[in-house]
Amino acid sequence: MNTELKISQPDLYEADYYLWIQETLEKLKHQNYEQVDWKNLLDEIEDMGKSERRSLSSNLVIILLHLLKWQYQRDRRSESWRLSIVKHQIRIEEALEDSPSLKGFLAENLEKQYRKSARLASAETGLPIGEFPSECPYSIAEVLESDLSAFNR
Repeated sequence: MNTELKISQPDLYEADYYLWIQETLEKLKHQNYEQVDWKNLLDEIEDMGKSERRSLSSNLVIILLHLLKWQYQRDRRSESWRLSIVKHQIRIEEALEDSPSLKGFLAENLEKQYRKSARLASAETGLPIGEFPSECPYSIAEVLESDLSAFNR
């Protein structure tokens, strides 16, 4: 434990994050609850949830971006786009296996992430933003589908 440093738990959190984690784990394992730095622990747990949602959103944006490019730039389709779509679909699948309750978050945020993807697609392709549908043309099931032949429209 932190006997040599004599740093308070909140200060330890700022001074040595890894050591703070180790000490917090030890205190929890030994049910030494009164010495746990609850404020920072609760903040960390909350941030973990935010991090999972940000990761899902980021993967969704990339899939949507490549689906738009796949659909609107047929002559430039590449294996790297296909690989990127599949790789990010797998990342989402893995995240949902670990946290199935996030599937609702994914569906609820489809439109928001689509708008980001359309902006990125416009910037990357040089096509005006108006060339892309104003609302997401894909269902969440289609976005997570691995078969790109459905997008050969």
